[in-house]
Amino acid sequence: MEWIPFILLLLCPLMMIICMKGMGGHKHHTSHSSNNLQIKMSKLEIENEKLKKEIDNLSSLIKKES
Repeated sequence: MEWIPFILLLLCPLMMIICMKGMGGHKHHTSHSSNNLQIKMSKLEIENEKLKKEIDNLSSLIKKES
């Protein structure tokens, strides 16, 4: 039973290596995800500009009515 702490100590780096290797397998999705993110970001920027214009128009209408 004296060897159990030693095995646990060796098991920790081994598990870290296995986990890091598993995380490395997702790198090929990065370029597709970044392109998709760029498209979504562009759409949101356009929508944001439209909403700003609509807010400005509504603000001017409210000022005219006051």
